[in-house]
Amino acid sequence: MENGIGAAPQPLGAPLPTPLPPCKSAGTLGRHLARRLVQLGIRDVFSVPGDFNLTLLDHLIAEPELNLVGCCNELNAGYAADGYARAKGVGACVVTFTVGGLSVLNAIAGANSENLPVICIVGGPNSNDYGTNRILHHTIGLPDFSQELRCFQTVTCYQAMVNNLEDAHELIDTAISTALKESKPVYISISCNLPAIPHPTFSLDPIPFFLPPRLSNQMGLEAAVEATAAFLNKAVKPVIVGGPRIRVAKAQKAVVELADACGYPIAVMPSAKGLVPEHHPHFVGTYWGAVSTSFCGEIVESADAYLFIGPIFNDYSSVGYSLLIKKEKALIVQPNRVTIGNGPSLGWVFMTDFLTALAKRLKKNSTAMENYRRIYVPPGTPLKREPNEPLRVNILFKHIQDLLSGETAVIAETGDSWFNCQKLRLPENCGYEFQMQYGSIGWSVGATLGYAQAAKDKRVIACIGDGSFQVTAQDISTMIRCNQTSIIFLINNGGYTIEVEIHDGPYNVIKNWNYTAFVDAIHNSEGKCWTAKVRTEEELVEALTATTGAQKECLCFIEVIVHRDDTSKELLEWGSRVSAANSRPPNPQ
Repeated sequence: MENGIGAAPQPLGAPLPTPLPPCKSAGTLGRHLARRLVQLGIRDVFSVPGDFNLTLLDHLIAEPELNLVGCCNELNAGYAADGYARAKGVGACVVTFTVGGLSVLNAIAGANSENLPVICIVGGPNSNDYGTNRILHHTIGLPDFSQELRCFQTVTCYQAMVNNLEDAHELIDTAISTALKESKPVYISISCNLPAIPHPTFSLDPIPFFLPPRLSNQMGLEAAVEATAAFLNKAVKPVIVGGPRIRVAKAQKAVVELADACGYPIAVMPSAKGLVPEHHPHFVGTYWGAVSTSFCGEIVESADAYLFIGPIFNDYSSVGYSLLIKKEKALIVQPNRVTIGNGPSLGWVFMTDFLTALAKRLKKNSTAMENYRRIYVPPGTPLKREPNEPLRVNILFKHIQDLLSGETAVIAETGDSWFNCQKLRLPENCGYEFQMQYGSIGWSVGATLGYAQAAKDKRVIACIGDGSFQVTAQDISTMIRCNQTSIIFLINNGGYTIEVEIHDGPYNVIKNWNYTAFVDAIHNSEGKCWTAKVRTEEELVEALTATTGAQKECLCFIEVIVHRDDTSKELLEWGSRVSAANSRPPNPQ
């Protein structure tokens, strides 16, 4: 399975391959919605029950091709749908009105920031209650029920309020197609009394709908290719830097074809790790300004032309606005626009079309690649250690590197795991996900649940800090119920280390838990779960041997005890620069 959104939901626009099986809810709104989700390629829907969505959940359960995954809370259900969308191309969650909707809102905002099509379905009030003066439970005590809708309008690209049957099919289909076209979340509210009622518009199985292809403006495309080719062909040592919007544009293959054709080095921005194959002969690492992987920053910043494909420049990716990049040397390729240095910016030019055409116009130029090979020094071995000395983080990640293969995927939580996981070299087909734009701590627990549920062919390896884990720990329970076999490294360093390096204070120290005992209590001898607590490399090696041997079919939870100040040098540098950016004084009036 291709990693990320590039794996488009294949059933769209084509007849279903086999007749649909009979279902008790045929001809109803609930049946229609369930079949639409199946058509998209969704097989798992993440939910939390509430009285307004229970009838709808009955209809989702009745669909034989759908599996309803009950989560411990709505936030994690949303994070799981996010992780599922990263692996499958689209995800879905179902919650109840307002108390559930506002709880899942943070996860949907994160999916929006990461350009993930997540279908957020809310069981809403009875259709007869709209427009009355009634006050309902799960509200703030006003007869106006629009608070939830107004919140979702800011974090979704389309909102459908389904409170009558006549236009329900149109609203649902428009919401779903908009999510796929925009690669953003959508909100669908369905009145609680509607899912079980037959209606003529639902008398047939959903007819596959068609998403028209998005075609570039041909004149704009030709102009953009000509100007870019002229710019790059006269450069001495150009480079390519891949960004996170490669996923939105489904341009992974086109990026590789371009790199093959031109011979330039190819780096990735940190949030694009996993979108460019790291086994490619021209791959040089992560470009992250002062905290780039070894020798990558020097090559990018010394180039006389840089082709940024799908970048997002924010204070985190720019290390507190400290990138040594000059606008006049940069060509910026976004999913539907190309900007050439200080020159023209051409819209309605789509990334895949542009890269494919550009690859045919560029001259081969390996100068920057030769410079990289000239200065590159292979990474050294970790410092010598004494037997049974306390485990260091660099030793931990040396062993995590050895676990990686094309049958694994890495989930990196916000924190020092960002920086340590960036240094992992991903084998061919190894997945990699983290949430950099939104950076919500705790995201990785739900995302691990969702990704593992979608990518059954991969074993997820999650690296989670103790502070982040405390936010969303409950859904380890759901992983066990779903018989998942992920390996979770709980890195226990006693607090919010990433915050410490930006601005320290007593609020960054948290109550220590006995994390393995906590997970053992959740396990409660039901399902397959194995835990270990390690303090030395010897104990780590023993635990890893178990995860790939006797405990291979279990969810494996390894608590790794490390020193509070054992942080990567990259986090120290990044934290000081972000702190400087955050503490800039107000501009003079």
